[in-house]
Amino acid sequence: MGTQSTRAGFDSVSDRVAEYNPVRGESLDSPYELSNSSFEALRHVLHDVGGQPALPVEYKEKVEETWEMNTYVTCECLGWRGVWNSEERRRAENDLGATLYFGLPYYARWITVAAKTLVAKGFITPDELSAKLDDVRARMREAKQ
Repeated sequence: MGTQSTRAGFDSVSDRVAEYNPVRGESLDSPYELSNSSFEALRHVLHDVGGQPALPVEYKEKVEETWEMNTYVTCECLGWRGVWNSEERRRAENDLGATLYFGLPYYARWITVAAKTLVAKGFITPDELSAKLDDVRARMREAKQ
């Protein structure tokens, strides 16, 4: 974290980060009014994996599977309905932390953060989400038989 390497510095940056949470943050008049400490807080978000160097990956043409396209459409609909915007989705993906971010396939990260966001914003309850997952698992078992 550069100059903010002490525990107090870390806590200070963490407190500033909390002010920019899309759900409760205050609107800024202009990016030109952003202080250095605010800029540093926006750059150093806990668990942020965005912008980290990655290993080279061979590019392969791939046709999306049905669940991937369904995930894409679902997430776009959440945006159209005002549940989130693309920046919130991207930030939520980065906030998964490196283990989940790099361990999940691309659209699995999308659907994971969609579920977390719907629960966090009170659109569904954890019990409703669990029941729906049980329904989907049962349908998948039936389809395989």
